[in-house]
Amino acid sequence: TGWLLGSKAKPNGKKPAAEERKAYLEPEHTKARITDFQFKELVVLPREIDLNEWLASNTTTFFHHINLQYSTISEFCTGETCQTMAVCNTQYYWYDERGKKVKCTAPQYVDFVMSSVQKLVTDEDVFPTKYGREFPSSFESLVRKICRHLFHVLAHIYWAHFKETLALELHGHLNTLYVHFILFAREFNLLDPKETAIMDDLTEVLCSGASGVHSGGSGDGAGSGGPGAQNHVKER
Repeated sequence: TGWLLGSKAKPNGKKPAAEERKAYLEPEHTKARITDFQFKELVVLPREIDLNEWLASNTTTFFHHINLQYSTISEFCTGETCQTMAVCNTQYYWYDERGKKVKCTAPQYVDFVMSSVQKLVTDEDVFPTKYGREFPSSFESLVRKICRHLFHVLAHIYWAHFKETLALELHGHLNTLYVHFILFAREFNLLDPKETAIMDDLTEVLCSGASGVHSGGSGDGAGSGGPGAQNHVKER
């Protein structure tokens, strides 16, 4: 599947990224949660559970929840409203199995992600559910790739569709899902800090005190704060 070769990101040429007010950072919105549970405790590997089993179970759950969250705003995410898969000043591209860049809209990109992940999590050779079946040696690497693409979808919802999420009063669900996902990914080093730096401002606000989640930006990435963000092509 083409998604395994990854996607690449580059600045999308839009100026407002740093200037535009990010509604999702407003205090009255960041406080919204559907539970006060300490997710830091929830993500830790239970003593008697195999690591791959834990990764498989949680990755599958995050896939379903993020897919569901996106479905709530999918009617607003169209080829006209979201001509590119953009987050802040970064545009993500899809690459097919031959390594060829596929120019796609945000809904097409999300469809590539969800279709590919669905195929993987239902493949007994990759996500075994039957007793005695072993996980492939590349399993953790596959989980990292899945998490990277799911992160892109979550970030796009915040960046391009938070207004609709707010109108639907689902921002508490989105915030709770984001915190749980980020803390899980950080617990098992499933996301490169450079990859998530683009949403560090949100991560710090939502996860402060919850886990020791830290800013991973290195200053030369595709995040919204770096001086090279406007003209540097960052490959992911």
